[in-house]
Amino acid sequence: MTTLSISDARALAETAMTGAGHSEEDAAIIADHLLDCELRGLSFGGLARALSIIERVRAAPARPSPIRTVAETPVSATLDGGDQVGYVVASRALDLAIAKAGEHGIAVVGAHNTWYTGMFSYYLEKAAAAGLAGMIAGSGPAAVAPHGGTEGRFGTNPIAFGFPASPTPVIWDIGTSSVMYGEVMLKERLGEELLPGQAFDASGTPTVDPAAALEGAFTVWGGHKGSGLAMVVQLLGMLAGAAADPPGLSDCGFFVLLMDPAALTDATDYRQRVTRFADTLRATRPVEGGAAVRVPFDRSVARRAETLRRGTIEVADPVVKALLASGESRV
Repeated sequence: MTTLSISDARALAETAMTGAGHSEEDAAIIADHLLDCELRGLSFGGLARALSIIERVRAAPARPSPIRTVAETPVSATLDGGDQVGYVVASRALDLAIAKAGEHGIAVVGAHNTWYTGMFSYYLEKAAAAGLAGMIAGSGPAAVAPHGGTEGRFGTNPIAFGFPASPTPVIWDIGTSSVMYGEVMLKERLGEELLPGQAFDASGTPTVDPAAALEGAFTVWGGHKGSGLAMVVQLLGMLAGAAADPPGLSDCGFFVLLMDPAALTDATDYRQRVTRFADTLRATRPVEGGAAVRVPFDRSVARRAETLRRGTIEVADPVVKALLASGESRV
């Protein structure tokens, strides 16, 4: 592992993204998201993802187009991402949703023709900081088999919900596949195996080989219930204008719905009630010998604070070496 200071890690990511053709402003947006993944211990979505972005940019047959609004009302909008990376497109969609929800009490914004939108908790934390509650869902190319099947029909299809609370929001953010795409990509780079039961190869045979899984399908999370949720997320992505089965890594759907609690109730009282309810969950008697009960997002908040106190992150040597060898960046 390579130890990087947080500032060096951010510089590495920003330089990699400008080297891949992004503007300095967009590179900073992407790098902030990747670094937050590293701070929270989610390395598969951190600097390793910078490599995947570079590879996707180089593989694209044409340069991306500007993001454009294709439909809009006072409380809604649909964006065509122009095949821009999702971190930038989703940030634009979120800013638009926050502004509309702040003015009208509710907003729904969809985006399509994009890829790699990252952690939805990253966006919902910003929404909660603006006093808003909401949910985000995102569809993608067929990489996950429905329950009982062995061929990809869903994306990894994350879905997340966020609610304002003090001192930190309550955010539940999950993928509906048993393993996320970024995890599989990182394991392939590092020569590691998947866990049994996480994937099928192209013939439908269970596999622990990441390369074979990328040619086959991942398994769904949560059996038939998770499969149903994955289907709903795919349909929400389609509602945002994305294709049901886009080719390769393209045309992911991003659907965000934000609400101002003041449209329904007293916003300050609601935040206080959410905070008290979360505290009652944490105070739940744990199973014998078990750790204290946590509320979703607690682990991320604690891990990020710990990493910031330490001031450094650990990044897999092959990831750092590959970024440096690519000629796109240097520490």
